[in-house]
Order: sequence, then C-alpha cells, then structure tokens
Amino acid sequence: MHKRRLGRTELSIAPLVLGGNVFGWTADEKISFDLLDRFADAGLNAIDTADVYSRWAPGNKGGESETIIGKWMKSRGNRDKIVVITKVGSDMGQGRRDLSAVYIEKAVDASLKRLQTDVIDLYLSHWPDPATPYEETLGAYQSLLAKGKVRHVGCSNLDAG
Repeated sequence: MHKRRLGRTELSIAPLVLGGNVFGWTADEKISFDLLDRFADAGLNAIDTADVYSRWAPGNKGGESETIIGKWMKSRGNRDKIVVITKVGSDMGQGRRDLSAVYIEKAVDASLKRLQTDVIDLYLSHWPDPATPYEETLGAYQSLLAKGKVRHVGCSNLDAG
C-alpha cells in the first residue's frame, strides 16, 4: 500500500485511516481483532480512536476502544507498524469537556496504559473546551512532547474562532 507523509510530520500513513469508535461497542474484542487483522493485512497502518470511545454504550466507562487496540497490537507485536491517533477532552465522567493541563496529563497516562505503548503518534483535542484557555492546552501539549509521551499534537472538531 502506498503511504503518504502526514502533514509536516515524519509519519507515513496509508490513504485510509481506520476509525476505532466501534471497538468495544458494536464490535466486541473478537470481531475487533478480526477487523484489525484485515486492516493490517490490507497494508493499512493508521488507527483513529479516543479515550471516550465507547463510554456512551450501556455498561461502558470509556477507554474500551483504546484497550482493544492496545491488546491487539501487543498480541500481534506490530506496534512499530501502526500509527496510533487518539483524542482527549471529551466528558469521561468529570461532567464536562476538559482540555485543562491537569486533565490532559492524567488522560494521556491513562491512554498510554490502555494502548499498551510508551508513546502516542498523534494526540488530538477532541472538542473545544471554552473553560480552558488555548495557551494552557498548548502548554500541556508542549510538556507531553518534551516528555516523549506524544510525537505530534493536533485538533479535531475545533473551530478557528
């Protein structure tokens, strides 16, 4: 599969990214592993998930998708071939969207543990957080970059405004 450079990063990804929001919700672990195996066998290499996936499903607390992806990468020994994209900032029980520095530091550690990896390739703000100044969020991201917990940062569902 031909891969393309992602923006100005060193990451190279196939032209199709697999969305992981169904893992742990409409796709249990076995079905998720089957889908992930087919995805990898097709030469694809980028998976998009979020800490909140799939908190909305009855009985779930969030983190189910990241947990399944982490188990799959560990069982297949393919972490070095996968570009992991995950998101932070959704309501994970704290009662609001949250991109504060304190929350981001806690959330990245939880995502790293669930994903069974020492670094996230691309870490995204999932939603706007009007209560937190952009400078605080960006400062938290700078800290994560400096600590080597994430390779790159970005945003999803944010406006320019």
